[in-house]
Amino acid sequence: MKVVTVDEMRRVEAASDAAGHSYAAMMEQAGRAVAEATIVRRDVRDKGVLVLVGPGNNGGDGLVAARYLAEAGAHVTCYLLKPREAAQDKNLRLVQERGLEIVLAGEDEDWARLQHLVQEADVVVDALLGTGTSLPVRGTLAGLLSQVGQTLSARRQPLHERLSSLVPPTLPASRNRPFVVAVDGPSGLDYDSGALDKAAIPADLTVTFACPKVGHFRFPTAGVLGELVVADIGTDPALAADVTLEVVTPEMVREWLPPRPLDAHKGTFGKALIVAGSVNYTGAAYLAGAAATRAGAGLVTLALPAAIHAAVAARLTEATYVLLPHELGVIAAEAAHVVAERMKGYNALLVGPGLGHERETATFVEQLLSGAGGRRRLGFAGTEESEAPPCVLPPLVVDADGLNILASMENWPKRLPPMSILTPHPGEMARLTGCTVHEVQADRVAVAQSQAAAWGQVVVLKGAHTVVAAPDGRTAIEPFANPGLAKAGTGDVLAGTIVALRAQGWAAFEAAAAGAYLHGLAGELARAEIGAAGMVAGDVLAHLPQAWRCVTGV
Repeated sequence: MKVVTVDEMRRVEAASDAAGHSYAAMMEQAGRAVAEATIVRRDVRDKGVLVLVGPGNNGGDGLVAARYLAEAGAHVTCYLLKPREAAQDKNLRLVQERGLEIVLAGEDEDWARLQHLVQEADVVVDALLGTGTSLPVRGTLAGLLSQVGQTLSARRQPLHERLSSLVPPTLPASRNRPFVVAVDGPSGLDYDSGALDKAAIPADLTVTFACPKVGHFRFPTAGVLGELVVADIGTDPALAADVTLEVVTPEMVREWLPPRPLDAHKGTFGKALIVAGSVNYTGAAYLAGAAATRAGAGLVTLALPAAIHAAVAARLTEATYVLLPHELGVIAAEAAHVVAERMKGYNALLVGPGLGHERETATFVEQLLSGAGGRRRLGFAGTEESEAPPCVLPPLVVDADGLNILASMENWPKRLPPMSILTPHPGEMARLTGCTVHEVQADRVAVAQSQAAAWGQVVVLKGAHTVVAAPDGRTAIEPFANPGLAKAGTGDVLAGTIVALRAQGWAAFEAAAAGAYLHGLAGELARAEIGAAGMVAGDVLAHLPQAWRCVTGV
């Protein structure tokens, strides 16, 4: 599903209108979609619905929604920011013909009527401002939003955290607060930058049209949307074919899936080799290896310091193991030749989870990436090298301490096989690029895109709405923002998931985007069951099979 800027959305709508699907038809479908999405989530029959109507097309969408909500049995009041001319406004005329109550802000002294309507409403529909918003909000509109926000705050009670729409809520919504629906987005947001006016009203449900907008996935806006629904308004998807930014959907992941034939053997689903772990980070090796087994790889082998083998193997019996030379529990430099010798026949390699930062381990990574691991030292003192050719790395994923070690190496992008997958969090991305975390977070999509192109690698920039970017410009945003994933070890689960998909033959971009989607979905399932505060990386791991089944149906 494409993610568009405001200008791109305008272009799509204009092209649709020129092709015969008029603005009026799009508005009718948009308003009906808002009403239908609301009705699915709330019983509106005999309930009070307040529709806040702006002067533009967003307000027109709201008037259409008001009509359909009234048809569903709601008691609807339309509160107009500014007068609209019924002679030129078909949607206002239809609302009047239905006998719905209409209140003008200019005739509402001291906002008295507005306060009463908000206090009595079961549902509030925010249709004041759309994608043409300029910030900050001023004048009468600022006063209206502020008044609604204050009245809502007075009615709100502390609630359980809203759950994703993937799983039904386990606790009922408070009877003392209305359900807030935003048309396209809460009024007072910038749909490109994600900037948000202080008067904007947080929504429980946001219904946007044709395509989500870039600003929907940028904070602070992403934090006030509630559930985001993308409604069809009849525009041809081909009109946005040249847009390279997408949001990952389950349909996309299903399309990428290779077959899993009934006569398969473990080699059918690939072999993943994972170099991970140290005495201080035993769990990282376990989590990455276990995730790879749960994400469908046929065989998973963990190459780890011999000192931690017993601890990891006691928990992960499904993997095989390569025991590496170590120095006080961290991988030693001479381990490079051991890995090189065992690498043949593996379909993907993950390097990094829990390695630590010690110099010995950094030398190991440098030698492995340079191919020196294939040139084993000979003789009692190890003073001569064999003439064996440099080792050739299988498709590569680099995570965690592997990335930190890369950042200390000169010209590191040239040392990686093309289309390797890098999985930095913002701090690691800052170290790799030599900028600040603030600069990374200021425009996550642009940073991921520019660095993927510069490095010739696939970048998975982790965080709320993880961004996956390929060197050719393809970019995907993950639809998940889950504070429960802000826990140690969840990145190890992600890395293991991605390397498993790479081992099964997925192309680099697809493996990264699908792996991040499955990981994010597993996190949502864990949050729904456990709650964000108490969930840990192992809970994400435990829900990976369920996430896979949600996507594939098998």
